[in-house]
Amino acid sequence: MIATLSNGMTIPKIGLGVWGTSGEEAANAVDLALRGGYRHIDTAAFYKNEEQVAEGIRRSGIKREDIIIATKVWFEDMIDEASVRAALEDSLMKKK
Repeated sequence: MIATLSNGMTIPKIGLGVWGTSGEEAANAVDLALRGGYRHIDTAAFYKNEEQVAEGIRRSGIKREDIIIATKVWFEDMIDEASVRAALEDSLMKKK
């Protein structure tokens, strides 16, 4: 099941949420989900597992461009455009 966004981008309607997971559990969950066919991972900086999400992606062998990663900016980082941008950049660096 695929949804088409207003900008024409498509995204799987079902994704793996990683809230409440950490360490090896998070990396393994992402790896197994991607190997099982998931292509949408939902995370957030607040979950404190973005590095493990990235590790699970690496382990899976699935090309990054074939995966949608949805992340959220914590409300305390929404002070102004600069702080939102900084939070997004920080999340992007953790997923490399």
